[in-house]
Amino acid sequence: MNTRLITLLCILICIITSCANKKDVIYFQGETDLNTLYEQYVPRIQSNDMLTITVSAADIKATEPFNQQSVYMSGQMGNPSNPYRNIYTVSEKGTIDFPVLGQVKLGGLTRNEAINHIKLLLDDYIVDPGVNISFTNFKVSVLGEVARPGSFTLPNERITLLEALALAGDLTINGIRKDVEVIREVNGEKKRYSIDLTSPEVLNSPVYYLAQNDIIYVKPNQAKIQTSSGINYPVFVSMAGLIITVISVLTR
Repeated sequence: MNTRLITLLCILICIITSCANKKDVIYFQGETDLNTLYEQYVPRIQSNDMLTITVSAADIKATEPFNQQSVYMSGQMGNPSNPYRNIYTVSEKGTIDFPVLGQVKLGGLTRNEAINHIKLLLDDYIVDPGVNISFTNFKVSVLGEVARPGSFTLPNERITLLEALALAGDLTINGIRKDVEVIREVNGEKKRYSIDLTSPEVLNSPVYYLAQNDIIYVKPNQAKIQTSSGINYPVFVSMAGLIITVISVLTR
């Protein structure tokens, strides 16, 4: 066997392998026109969402009936870690039971739309009311081949797919970047989206901006699957290289 031929074949295999790896690993390859706006995909309030709602005005006395304060809440309203915040759970019908106003329909509205809606209802009771709404249980989950899989509760509803992956420590080298799955519930139905992180088109995806309770799943590549099944692919390749080397030495 020709030693030079074997060496040349090994070099060619390394080059081909490294090229394939580069295409499989690098994000946002190529160019595209970016047209994704947050306003297009802003999350909407859903049933079982937990909302913190506070009402403010120049006349603090006028707001008291709408801020259900416990006797233990004095001086704690401005504290974000306060366990006695005004938290409302959205019902299956998309409503909350708000003081004085009664049943208020917020399901299907964005946070800003909900703020404006409650402000309008408060106009009959308060002069120039202010309303603040925040999601208490807005979370996304990242599973599969990432450094730190888990569920992440967020301080606000604006988060991108890339930011969620960053929270999870990014994909491992064994994660398939061309088929990241996002599972989202829309009107009570689960929808699945396949995202190619190696394409810049991910920035125009309808799931680039995440919604509450989205699940991101990063699938393992074939090398990871083979390792999990008991076949150590890297060791196998190393052994093959060693055998080729031995053969080349013996055939000189």
